Amino acid sequence: MDFNIVLLQKVIKDSLNEDIGTGDLTTNSIVPANAISTGYIVAKEDGVLAGLPVAYEVFRCLDPIINWQPLSKEGGSVSKGKLLAEISGKTRAILTGERVALNFLQRMSGIATVTAKYVQFTGDSKTRIVDTRKTTPGMRMLEKYAVRVGGGYNHRFGLYDAVLIKDNHIKYAGSIKNAVAAARQIVSHPTKIEVEVENLDQLRQALAVQADIIMLDNMSVELMREAANLVNGRAMLEASGGITVDKIKAIAEIGIDVISIGSLTHSVKALDISLDLQETKTLLC
Repeated sequence: MDFNIVLLQKVIKDSLNEDIGTGDLTTNSIVPANAISTGYIVAKEDGVLAGLPVAYEVFRCLDPIINWQPLSKEGGSVSKGKLLAEISGKTRAILTGERVALNFLQRMSGIATVTAKYVQFTGDSKTRIVDTRKTTPGMRMLEKYAVRVGGGYNHRFGLYDAVLIKDNHIKYAGSIKNAVAAARQIVSHPTKIEVEVENLDQLRQALAVQADIIMLDNMSVELMREAANLVNGRAMLEASGGITVDKIKAIAEIGIDVISIGSLTHSVKALDISLDLQETKTLLC
């Protein structure tokens, strides 16, 4: 996993505490504390798998010696009925952690699946598909990881790691020129400055102040083509707003560097995944 394990464990513990509270009433009343079982994580539809290491950490948090065996590759394509992982250990831990583990796995796989679909339409172009900050609160690290698993890239992680001057910043500053000048007084020289523009006049203003990246906001493909010709390599170009799959190929052919898509994370459909417990059960001595 290429994210912070300490933050991951905090997210998992918070999620388990939210779900379990003072205890799993159903499982604890039916399953003896010394029962052990085996179960399988199973894909119920086709997609791209993301989040297996996260699901494992959920179960391991409840049973540190649980046995987890991945049966499919993280980031790989899976089909309906495919076994994703085998889990063996305390039955209570498996059943209590099931929902939280699947919630992570289903959402992250859904994000990876839709990202891979968008990436496919960029073909052999240089265009990158990237995410946005439109993520589930508390889940940003995992959702942006899932975008990478699906073949996409990450935009800024938060407000602290890049300058992105948007319409309201420009309104407050009075102009693109004023906004960029103010930002340059504060940020260090290696920090790139991105400016969001809605028309060609604003684009010319952004070029005049030598913005490093220019975001073309909610522009038609035709207007993006004009913008690309006008910029002619003087700044990196990002397309954003109203991006659908059917537009990706045309935008990539223009030579746009980056396409940012909020729907990768803010309204993704979870991939259908289940946990099937085997009927065989054993009691520890």
